[in-house]
Amino acid sequence: MLRYFIDLAINILGKVRRNRKTSPQVDKRDGLVKVNLGCGLRVADGWLNIDGSLNALIASWPHWTHRLIYRFSGSHNYYNLDKYCEILEDHIFLYHDLSISLPLHENSVDFIYSSHFFEHLFKDDAASLLKSCARALRPGGTIRVSIPDLAYAVSLYGLGRKSEMLDDYFFVAGKGSYLARHKYMYDFELIKGVMEEAGLSNVTRCEFQQGKTPDIKLLDVYPEVSLFVEAVRGERNV
Repeated sequence: MLRYFIDLAINILGKVRRNRKTSPQVDKRDGLVKVNLGCGLRVADGWLNIDGSLNALIASWPHWTHRLIYRFSGSHNYYNLDKYCEILEDHIFLYHDLSISLPLHENSVDFIYSSHFFEHLFKDDAASLLKSCARALRPGGTIRVSIPDLAYAVSLYGLGRKSEMLDDYFFVAGKGSYLARHKYMYDFELIKGVMEEAGLSNVTRCEFQQGKTPDIKLLDVYPEVSLFVEAVRGERNV
């Protein structure tokens, strides 16, 4: 019941903030503007981390509140208290509901990264977000998306691993947070088509932790089950 009210409050706040825009800071180490969408707590130094979670909402609150809220966050299943607080306090987070809008100005970002997030959006919302990403990227800017590979998930059926296929990919966290549920799936052809429709070009399937995007050795996860794709915004406006 508490999880329901947390999700409801976050959803209402997301709608209130739907029209805001922000200008991410330049990472002085490399001169790049880098944004991590739907980041959870998998983050890297120098990135703006945008997420619609309770964690992102409270990251800028006083440190003592992180310790208080830790037990109500699903992250307590994966991180101990000290690590949880360290991540929130040492990185830049922005709370925003990405299923509604992208809080970035056009032509403002060099790299966009997203890992295991787009499958948590409905198909139309994901397509709209990718179009916004294309507009937010500077000409020549790169987006890297990692998602569960539909082809891998379907292969589990032929291997007799039907429950694993359904529980891990198609009906995830049915009784958990609404944000945690999978709402659509992609193979390479499907995500390539959506990206090209969004105005992105040179859509390329990449290997695990290989590509143009900075810090992917820290950010990429789940090599066996994931599809890694990079695309570029061309010189023309989209």
